[in-house]
Amino acid sequence: MSGSGSHRIRPAGRHLLTIGRDLIQDSYAAVVELVKNAYDADSPFVNICFTAKIDQTGYTVTIEDHGHGMSRDTVINKWMVPSTRDKLDRKTSPGGRVMQGRKGVGRYAASVLGSDLLLETVDEYKEKTTVFVEWDNFESAEYLDDVEILVESQICDDGKGTLLTITGNTEYLAEWDKKQFDKLRFELKKLISPVGGLASKGKQDFEIKLKISGFSGIDDIEETVEPYPIFDLYDYRISGSINTNGSGVLTYSLQKARNTVEETIAVNLERPTNCGDLTFDIRVYDREAEAIESLISRGLKDEYGNYVGKLQARQLLNESNGIGVYRNGFRIRPLGDADFDWLRLNEQRVQNPSLRIGSNQAIGYVQIQSEEQSGLIEKSARDGLRENAAYEQLKVITRDVIGKLEERRFSYRRKAGLSKPALKVERELEKLFSFDSLKKEIRKKLISGGMAESAVVEVLALISKEEEEKTKAAEDIRQAVATYQGQATLGKIINVVLHEGRRPLNYFRNDVPRIARFRKKLAETGDQKNIDEIAGIAEGVETNAAVLSDLFKRLDPLATGRRTARKPLNIKKEILSAFAIFRQEMQDNSITFEVNGDDALTFPSWSQDIHAVFANLIDNSIFWMKEKSSFRKITVDIVAEEESLAYIDFRDTGPGIEPSLINDGVIFEPQFSTKSSGSGIGLAIAGEAAERNYLELKALESSGGAYFRLEAKEINNV
Repeated sequence: MSGSGSHRIRPAGRHLLTIGRDLIQDSYAAVVELVKNAYDADSPFVNICFTAKIDQTGYTVTIEDHGHGMSRDTVINKWMVPSTRDKLDRKTSPGGRVMQGRKGVGRYAASVLGSDLLLETVDEYKEKTTVFVEWDNFESAEYLDDVEILVESQICDDGKGTLLTITGNTEYLAEWDKKQFDKLRFELKKLISPVGGLASKGKQDFEIKLKISGFSGIDDIEETVEPYPIFDLYDYRISGSINTNGSGVLTYSLQKARNTVEETIAVNLERPTNCGDLTFDIRVYDREAEAIESLISRGLKDEYGNYVGKLQARQLLNESNGIGVYRNGFRIRPLGDADFDWLRLNEQRVQNPSLRIGSNQAIGYVQIQSEEQSGLIEKSARDGLRENAAYEQLKVITRDVIGKLEERRFSYRRKAGLSKPALKVERELEKLFSFDSLKKEIRKKLISGGMAESAVVEVLALISKEEEEKTKAAEDIRQAVATYQGQATLGKIINVVLHEGRRPLNYFRNDVPRIARFRKKLAETGDQKNIDEIAGIAEGVETNAAVLSDLFKRLDPLATGRRTARKPLNIKKEILSAFAIFRQEMQDNSITFEVNGDDALTFPSWSQDIHAVFANLIDNSIFWMKEKSSFRKITVDIVAEEESLAYIDFRDTGPGIEPSLINDGVIFEPQFSTKSSGSGIGLAIAGEAAERNYLELKALESSGGAYFRLEAKEINNV
């Protein structure tokens, strides 16, 4: 049988249930969708009421608003039309609110909550329209248009608004136990942004009222939903806005200490955000026992006004944490759920626990613009944002904002003695093996005890002998540490090895095996062409071997395990050798450099340490200039006084270092890094490598990029 003709797609009857039950994640999400519809209707509030039957055979859910209501025409031609574009096209409500429900499917969330729905809505002209829907009719219908729904309208004296009445049998009732209602309250508390006025932006406020009654084993509840009070009791906070052009202002504040001053942080991304205007308010909490006690003392109370205990406080932090994403004051689930670490904060914390915060330490939000303005698009299934380029930018920028808080928190905790002090090897070795103060104290005690001067001298001589032996051991430790730090630096710049070594290794793997094939053909045919092919491959082997040899030669000072005595080194030559390590990467990223100074100037030092200092400085500069700068250049100036090294200035054209971090000296602390995934060892290694060579590495303030000075100490002439 054959034939042709045009036909129409007819959705199956159960298609409507698929929209509701399959796309809406759970019962809490269903309630949230219906609450959003009340908001879109310009209602000042929404009343949600769960009432169980006395015999516990079922329940009723009512969701009531006093918004603008719907006319009969709106009900038939919009409310009853799945996936309508009405809200998407209008974008804003008559009252000026930006529409929350724009997919045209949220109203079918009612099918998740019960078996039937009664809609009663009154518009501004007093026309009351009633619709009764039995969802099982769609399950049994072959096609969607086979289901007939009775719509009645009449004039009434009721006020405008909409009332949804949903009924469910014991199967639906069984879904709601104490745990489920606690989750519902939690979702509603987190639905509206915790900072008042953000959702309305000058329009009327929107309240969520919840009533639960008659459920077996569950206390009745009647409340106006409010955000958790813990939000105002933070330890650290960063807030502010970044405009779509990439500029903005953030404010950092601290509540762990009294009489602290807020810090204003200017932001310039030097490029558009590519995800619209962003508003941030992120609060961070320490989790040590003392921090929990301080949190409680600042006023952490339960819903009944009682101070909570330590266990309750920790539980509240565990339940409340999460950085949500809000659009027009409503959260986009699941972003901000306690167990949804969309920013991957926990991964970063594992790498650097002293500096980075975990997701269970943060509560806050990022406010975004509409889909058209931001490119941040909600998924149809209401399970977050589409993972496009705009979403990736949102994550990057939000992590950068959190990073500014983390830097300041690290500095404060270090000063306040709240974090374990970082180990500075050189400094600790000096304290460990220095006997000067001990000898002075012993001499004083022995003389005061009546011991003869000659005997005291003998005792001190024994101590001095022990000191000499310990000093030798300390020097061995220093040399071992220096070797490990050089190798650690090599590990940091492993990308150089991977980038430059991959091409010759690929050549050896792919082309060298061809020699055997051409040799076999030569033996079989005697054709001279095979010798030429073998010669060409051999030439390639020689060229690529030279590339590898040159690479390893440049890296050798960092990889060496044996350290001889310090000796005068041509300082300019050593610095140029350090730059050579990064030659290919700098070319690939259009980064230039120049080293100015006396070509013959020498300085007594270890080559490994000079390489470690400059390799770490150069590596940092390359990273930040690639991230932030269009003009990319590094300048090194070697300055001598009376034919001796005075200092070396190292500058780049990157984004520079914040003055507060320079003044704190925190950038040289192990584990501190302004890179989102940085280990925090680079500048710490550079600083200690400088110390071993009687040099001091300092960061200086500059308006034109990072500025470091490597200054010779007076002791270098001894």
